[in-house]
Amino acid sequence: MNKSSLEYSKALQLKKSIQDFTFVDGLSENSIEKKFANDLDIAEEVLVFAKLPRGRKGFYIPTPVGDYSPDWAITFKQGTVRHIFFIAETKGSMDTMQLKPIEQAKISCAKKLFNEFSTEDVKYHDVDSYDSLLIIIQSLD
Repeated sequence: MNKSSLEYSKALQLKKSIQDFTFVDGLSENSIEKKFANDLDIAEEVLVFAKLPRGRKGFYIPTPVGDYSPDWAITFKQGTVRHIFFIAETKGSMDTMQLKPIEQAKISCAKKLFNEFSTEDVKYHDVDSYDSLLIIIQSLD
């Protein structure tokens, strides 16, 4: 499989995504990002979402330990949840024992930054599934 074919094997065509195709990390049918994207696409309360682009030309947050790129921006239908906009980080496990130290540091810095400018409408959380995102949303109400 050449590099181009490999990249397209990660592409999902979803109805609620702002992009024509959403490229997720991981190749398996059970990848965390693929499941999360599919769950967002079928969730009644989700209006639109985006897989945030990485790197200098994408969405990133400068931190003291390097640039940090969260995975998703999600907008919920007004009235279905209290918080309309979420930025989410999806990892297979948020257990700090399984994350690289630099990832832990970047996520920690991003949490502090988002906590500084969080409002009633804008929140940041790290999650490992759409179900865990819904639990967080319900706990904030």
